[in-house]
Amino acid sequence: MPRGLPFPADPLYMRGDMAPPPLLLLTDIRLNFGTTPLLAGASLGVGAGERLTLVGRNGSGKSTLLKIAAGLAEPDGGTRFVQPGATVRYLPQEPDLSGFPTTLAYVESGLGPGDDPYRARYLLEQLGLSGEETPAVLSGGEARRAALARVLAPQPDILLLDEPTNHLDLPAIEWLEGELRSLRSALVLISHDRRFLENLSRAMVWLDRGVTRRLDQGFAHFEAWRDQVLEDEEREAHKLTRKIAREEDWLRYGVTARRKRNVRRLGELHDLRKRRRERVGALGKVSMAAAEAGGSGSLVVSAEEISKTYDGRTVVAPFSTRVLRGDRVGIVGPNGAGKTTLLNMLTGNLPPDSGEIRLGTGLEMVSLDQRRASLDPAMTLQKALTGDDSDLVHVGGTARHVIGYMKDFLFPPEQARTPLGVLSGGERGRVMLARAMARPSNLLVLDEPTNDLDLETLDLLQELIADYAGTVLLVSHDRDFLDRCTTSVIAYEGAGRWQEYAGGYSDMVAQRGHGVQARASASTLAPARSTPAPLPQAGEAPAGPRRLNMREREALKTLPARMDKLHAEIRKLGEILADPGLYARDKPRFDKASAMLAERQAELAKAEEEWLELEMLREAAEGN
Repeated sequence: MPRGLPFPADPLYMRGDMAPPPLLLLTDIRLNFGTTPLLAGASLGVGAGERLTLVGRNGSGKSTLLKIAAGLAEPDGGTRFVQPGATVRYLPQEPDLSGFPTTLAYVESGLGPGDDPYRARYLLEQLGLSGEETPAVLSGGEARRAALARVLAPQPDILLLDEPTNHLDLPAIEWLEGELRSLRSALVLISHDRRFLENLSRAMVWLDRGVTRRLDQGFAHFEAWRDQVLEDEEREAHKLTRKIAREEDWLRYGVTARRKRNVRRLGELHDLRKRRRERVGALGKVSMAAAEAGGSGSLVVSAEEISKTYDGRTVVAPFSTRVLRGDRVGIVGPNGAGKTTLLNMLTGNLPPDSGEIRLGTGLEMVSLDQRRASLDPAMTLQKALTGDDSDLVHVGGTARHVIGYMKDFLFPPEQARTPLGVLSGGERGRVMLARAMARPSNLLVLDEPTNDLDLETLDLLQELIADYAGTVLLVSHDRDFLDRCTTSVIAYEGAGRWQEYAGGYSDMVAQRGHGVQARASASTLAPARSTPAPLPQAGEAPAGPRRLNMREREALKTLPARMDKLHAEIRKLGEILADPGLYARDKPRFDKASAMLAERQAELAKAEEEWLELEMLREAAEGN
């Protein structure tokens, strides 16, 4: 496995004796914020046609290093070299379009004297813009498209792209991949979109604790290599600690040795201690787990022919689905298609114009808003987590100290009094996750949860969703995230039509490509039968859905109360069995509670299955 080492200063050593000199080279870049070092000797070399990915945790300095590479920020130390005549274009996370009357004027301002002026219009058209838009009223996605057109139009020697897929929908992301592949420009990318990185990267530069390491392989090899580097570091740290312990033993017990030798060894011990003090340990991992409420009913959401229209435009044409407990449903589509509208209808936050939404019993819903709208920039991190500036966070009913909970989400203690407004986008995303995870829930609603999160936090979020006992509804443009997290995908088909496909994003693409029918809508589903229904005799009209008899109608009314009672009994029995000393103290009571718990759980499963079948029969009869 290739070993990653900090970049040496010599570009010939770094790139091979016979290789041409790099187009852009940063060497030993140092930058402090106050007394805190952000960059502590970082380096970056970019050769002609290379495709590099710059990776690192939120707040590690990736965007700052890219600004220095673009010549837009000055480091405290180090050198920046650009080959004479080489052109560099930089895409910031937040493009500034102020001062331009139209998007076309903004894009054309990035062209040089010899550049093709028609390429500006071509790129705007490819990105869904006319060129006549007023920059002041553009959405985040439209501004990002205009900024991409501006940096791509001159076809520069080097493209420095900071989160180019942010605010882009899936069609735009896939178009951008193809466009970047077709360019001869060298690329340096910062992105959290795994699939995007896998498809484009040929080498990785890892910014970690202020220094850079390079791997001359694509993103698919990065994580295994990174983990190996960290394991090697841990072994070296352990050896250093043991050596210090030996020297300290000698210092205490070896005083009879010659004085000159004593002085030398004492100096070596001081050097070892200094090395240990200066060694910056690897940051911890995010420790993320959702506080879970009691189980919901089997049926979480039932949508029957729901629709929504805005200003004469159909956003959701009649659509039906059924979401069962434990499902992970993704919603995908272009920006402006109505993904958030559909999500809000499915969760009962927005009434449909027609059709019916029914939410299941016992739901405890927690939502994560893509706009970070609930975060007050003036509020401190501590207050955002505790709600009242106290020292305690209540996580699923259990009180935890705020500093310990902050550490779970990679916030050091000194950030407790930091205003949210000065946090990076990724850090604000972690605040939203920390708040959402503290509330008990059995239904997670996630609207663009991956925005601005670093790759390691994304990994932990995926693990959380995989381990979550409840139901998940999510909107995302991240193809890898959808493949890893969803059991079905609701996709936009045009003209307000939405269709549900089994599996993840790749499964949806395969089913579309092969003309496979999507999962049947809820209105056509029928309860499972152990034996096939008899076929109608010749000349006999097929029978329609039968109506519920009196006993079944009564059961449909009384079963929800029965299920609620069973939920309460199961919760109480669980609390009894949670006593760690019960088995040793009162084994008969432990055995009785265990048997009753198994019995009540079986009764609940049977009641839920009966209720679900009766509910489906009722829907089929009423819809006939």
